[in-house]
Amino acid sequence: MAKKKEGHGKKFSVFILIPILVVLLDQLVKFIIRRYFQYTKNYGAGFGILQGQRWPLIAVAVIVIGIIFYYYRTIPEKGLAPWSVALVLGGIIGNLIDRLVFGYVTDFIRIWIWPSFNIADAASTIGVIGLIIYMLKKK
Repeated sequence: MAKKKEGHGKKFSVFILIPILVVLLDQLVKFIIRRYFQYTKNYGAGFGILQGQRWPLIAVAVIVIGIIFYYYRTIPEKGLAPWSVALVLGGIIGNLIDRLVFGYVTDFIRIWIWPSFNIADAASTIGVIGLIIYMLKKK
Protein backbone atom coordinates (compact mmCIF):
# COMPACT_ATOMS: atom_id res chain seq x y z
CA MET A 1 0.00 0.00 0.00
CA ALA A 2 1.37 3.40 -0.98
CA LYS A 3 2.01 5.94 1.76
CA LYS A 4 0.32 9.31 1.64
CA LYS A 5 2.70 12.04 0.48
CA GLU A 6 4.17 14.11 3.31
CA GLY A 7 2.48 17.47 3.75
CA HIS A 8 -0.85 16.62 2.16
CA GLY A 9 -2.58 15.02 5.12
CA LYS A 10 -4.56 16.19 8.09
CA LYS A 11 -1.62 18.17 9.49
CA PHE A 12 -1.38 20.17 6.26
CA SER A 13 -5.11 20.98 6.41
CA VAL A 14 -4.92 22.03 10.06
CA PHE A 15 -1.74 24.03 9.41
CA ILE A 16 -3.40 25.99 6.60
CA LEU A 17 -7.06 26.25 7.64
CA ILE A 18 -6.69 27.14 11.32
CA PRO A 19 -4.35 30.13 10.75
CA ILE A 20 -6.58 31.37 7.93
CA LEU A 21 -9.67 31.15 10.15
CA VAL A 22 -7.88 32.84 13.06
CA VAL A 23 -6.63 35.69 10.84
CA LEU A 24 -10.00 36.20 9.13
CA LEU A 25 -11.92 36.23 12.42
CA ASP A 26 -9.30 38.43 14.11
CA GLN A 27 -9.19 40.99 11.31
CA LEU A 28 -12.98 41.07 10.81
CA VAL A 29 -13.64 41.65 14.51
CA LYS A 30 -10.86 44.26 14.73
CA PHE A 31 -12.35 46.07 11.71
CA ILE A 32 -15.75 46.21 13.42
CA ILE A 33 -14.20 47.27 16.73
CA ARG A 34 -12.15 50.06 15.14
CA ARG A 35 -15.22 51.34 13.35
CA TYR A 36 -17.88 51.18 16.06
CA PHE A 37 -16.36 50.60 19.50
CA GLN A 38 -13.69 51.74 21.90
CA TYR A 39 -10.36 49.97 21.69
CA THR A 40 -6.76 50.27 22.79
CA LYS A 41 -3.90 50.98 20.42
CA ASN A 42 -1.04 48.77 21.57
CA TYR A 43 2.26 50.07 20.21
CA GLY A 44 4.20 47.35 22.01
CA ALA A 45 3.93 43.70 22.88
CA GLY A 46 1.95 41.82 25.52
CA PHE A 47 1.50 43.45 28.93
CA GLY A 48 2.57 46.80 27.45
CA ILE A 49 6.24 45.88 27.13
CA LEU A 50 8.45 47.09 24.27
CA GLN A 51 6.29 50.15 23.58
CA GLY A 52 7.20 51.90 20.33
CA GLN A 53 9.30 48.98 19.08
CA ARG A 54 7.23 48.37 15.94
CA TRP A 55 10.02 47.20 13.61
CA PRO A 56 11.76 44.88 16.08
CA LEU A 57 8.36 43.33 16.86
CA ILE A 58 7.66 42.93 13.14
CA ALA A 59 11.09 41.32 12.71
CA VAL A 60 10.46 38.90 15.58
CA ALA A 61 7.07 37.94 14.11
CA VAL A 62 8.58 37.28 10.68
CA ILE A 63 11.40 35.23 12.24
CA VAL A 64 8.96 33.14 14.29
CA ILE A 65 6.80 32.52 11.21
CA GLY A 66 9.95 31.45 9.35
CA ILE A 67 10.93 29.09 12.17
CA ILE A 68 7.45 27.53 12.17
CA PHE A 69 7.65 26.87 8.43
CA TYR A 70 11.24 25.64 8.67
CA TYR A 71 10.31 23.07 11.33
CA TYR A 72 6.96 22.16 9.74
CA ARG A 73 8.11 18.62 8.85
CA THR A 74 9.04 17.90 12.47
CA ILE A 75 5.56 18.74 13.78
CA PRO A 76 3.69 15.51 14.54
CA GLU A 77 0.96 14.55 12.08
CA LYS A 78 -1.75 14.14 14.74
CA GLY A 79 -2.65 15.28 18.21
CA LEU A 80 -2.28 18.56 20.03
CA ALA A 81 0.94 19.80 18.42
CA PRO A 82 -0.30 20.71 14.90
CA TRP A 83 -3.38 22.46 16.29
CA SER A 84 -1.28 24.39 18.79
CA VAL A 85 1.30 25.49 16.23
CA ALA A 86 -1.49 26.49 13.83
CA LEU A 87 -3.10 28.68 16.52
CA VAL A 88 0.23 30.35 17.29
CA LEU A 89 0.83 30.95 13.58
CA GLY A 90 -2.63 32.48 13.08
CA GLY A 91 -2.19 34.72 16.11
CA ILE A 92 1.21 35.96 15.01
CA ILE A 93 -0.04 36.73 11.51
CA GLY A 94 -3.16 38.52 12.83
CA ASN A 95 -1.13 40.92 14.95
CA LEU A 96 1.57 41.27 12.30
CA ILE A 97 -1.05 42.57 9.87
CA ASP A 98 -2.06 45.24 12.41
CA ARG A 99 1.55 46.32 12.97
CA LEU A 100 2.25 46.53 9.24
CA VAL A 101 -0.99 48.33 8.29
CA PHE A 102 -1.67 50.56 11.32
CA GLY A 103 1.59 50.69 13.25
CA TYR A 104 -0.12 49.27 16.35
CA VAL A 105 -2.14 46.24 17.43
CA THR A 106 -5.85 46.69 18.06
CA ASP A 107 -6.75 45.37 21.53
CA PHE A 108 -10.34 45.36 22.73
CA ILE A 109 -11.05 42.46 25.08
CA ARG A 110 -10.84 43.58 28.70
CA ILE A 111 -11.11 41.12 31.56
CA TRP A 112 -10.89 42.54 35.07
CA ILE A 113 -7.27 43.59 35.76
CA TRP A 114 -5.76 41.75 32.78
CA PRO A 115 -4.28 43.95 30.03
CA SER A 116 -6.42 44.41 26.91
CA PHE A 117 -5.98 41.76 24.25
CA ASN A 118 -7.54 40.49 21.03
CA ILE A 119 -8.46 37.29 19.19
CA ALA A 120 -4.95 36.88 17.76
CA ASP A 121 -3.49 37.13 21.27
CA ALA A 122 -5.98 34.57 22.56
CA ALA A 123 -5.17 32.15 19.72
CA SER A 124 -1.42 32.50 20.32
CA THR A 125 -1.83 32.02 24.06
CA ILE A 126 -4.00 28.93 23.66
CA GLY A 127 -1.50 27.58 21.13
CA VAL A 128 1.45 28.12 23.46
CA ILE A 129 -0.43 26.46 26.34
CA GLY A 130 -1.19 23.55 24.01
CA LEU A 131 2.48 23.24 23.10
CA ILE A 132 3.49 23.28 26.77
CA ILE A 133 0.98 20.50 27.50
CA TYR A 134 2.22 18.55 24.49
CA MET A 135 5.85 18.84 25.64
CA LEU A 136 5.02 17.89 29.23
CA LYS A 137 3.09 14.82 28.06
CA LYS A 138 5.90 13.88 25.68
CA LYS A 139 8.39 13.61 28.55
